[in-house]
Amino acid sequence: MKSEHAKSKSFWQRPHLLTLVATSIITLSISACSPATPTAETSTDTTTTAQTTPQEASQETPQTAVSEQPAMAEQIVYVEDGVAIQGADPVAYFTEAGFVEGSDEFTHEWQGVTWQFASAENRDLFAAEPEKYAPQYGGYCAWAVGQNALAAIDPNAWSIVEGKLYLNANKRIQDRWNKDIPGNIALAEANWPELSQQ
Repeated sequence: MKSEHAKSKSFWQRPHLLTLVATSIITLSISACSPATPTAETSTDTTTTAQTTPQEASQETPQTAVSEQPAMAEQIVYVEDGVAIQGADPVAYFTEAGFVEGSDEFTHEWQGVTWQFASAENRDLFAAEPEKYAPQYGGYCAWAVGQNALAAIDPNAWSIVEGKLYLNANKRIQDRWNKDIPGNIALAEANWPELSQQ
């Protein structure tokens, strides 16, 4: 009967067994060192969100200054002899409830043209809030703008609707305007963006 030492020796002397054992050991070692691949059920999002300080953010993102009251884009204005809306004082329509002729003594430059006023007080009110007092559609006939056209105005043909000043070509056109003010405003609002670029 062969001794245990002889059996052991004969085992290690078999090359094919040695190769099998060595291959198994290497395979186990590689498996142990490789990271586990998450399954569909247990996968987790490994994306991390970088923590950015306010100083870093200001360097990464371009800063754009935003004014509290953005400037109104320049638009066309009805002008005669270099003066807006035939020299009518736009503020007076609100304060005097009617057409008041302005004076070249009290003027203000806005939208690239000169506006005239009956008093320094009206001029200053307009300068502080021009969008509040300026007529809609650059002072052109509001009814005509609704018809997709630009027309001159008569300063005596006017109306204030929901705090906005509208001027019209004459009293006859004013009557047409008055028949459907909401509808005419809707038409004018739709047409004005394109007309204002002319």
